[in-house]
Amino acid sequence: MKYKLLVLDLDGTVTNSKKEITDHTRDVLIEAQKQGVKIVLASGRPTYGIVPIADKLELNKYESYILSYNGGEIIDWKTGEMMYQKMLDEDVIPYLYECSKKNNFAIITYDGKYVLTEHPDDEYVLKEAILNVMSPKKVDNFLKEIKLPVAKCLIVGEPNRLAELEKEMYHELKDKMGVFRSEPYFLELVPKGIDKAQSLSVLLDELGMTKDEMIAVGDGYNDLSMIKYAGLGVAMANAQDVVRENADYITLSNDEDGVAAVVEKFILNKAD
Repeated sequence: MKYKLLVLDLDGTVTNSKKEITDHTRDVLIEAQKQGVKIVLASGRPTYGIVPIADKLELNKYESYILSYNGGEIIDWKTGEMMYQKMLDEDVIPYLYECSKKNNFAIITYDGKYVLTEHPDDEYVLKEAILNVMSPKKVDNFLKEIKLPVAKCLIVGEPNRLAELEKEMYHELKDKMGVFRSEPYFLELVPKGIDKAQSLSVLLDELGMTKDEMIAVGDGYNDLSMIKYAGLGVAMANAQDVVRENADYITLSNDEDGVAAVVEKFILNKAD
């Protein structure tokens, strides 16, 4: 099988524990693109937070793509074309806000380079801002000051308490939208039906490819759908247990250039 599409999660996958891409991984991914392989950076991050990595990997020079907001948007990074977009139902946002308030959690959304929140100094808000190279921006009233529609919201907080809120909100909202944690302290709130596999199926149709021609690599819960869907689903050695259990192949960790090892083995056909 000649793989034509390489789908990569970012945090814990392409980037190491310092949130950096090593020179070796960068060089290998650029070589794959030179050989005609299309790359998709698939992340729960907002688009703005993916741009620095897309630029480092020179996606604008090749036919490659950004899949942001966990699949809420797909952008052709060479042309800038928005290929797919799905936004949150505006009617549900007041409920999300009330859930965050009653549990003393911060809720955020995004506007360009800003993370919008009533709690800009919250430690978990700052984690999200730093991760995406964005700036927290204080709003006095989240509901009144955000620009609707939005692609996603994020409730952040202490992992054990957030896990309880996840159960409650999932039970209440499962027929209306997606509710899941991308990290123990990040509760993702996205449009119904949005996950990486669903959006990748849209992209494959656009490109005239099949899932058998796709490799997907990830480490987290929100990567599980695409790893199960892909022709070759790859888990990082540092992946969550359930992700490794459902993968076709387990590569090295993100601190050992695990993505580069996958590309060298299955795309560049270099010996181990």
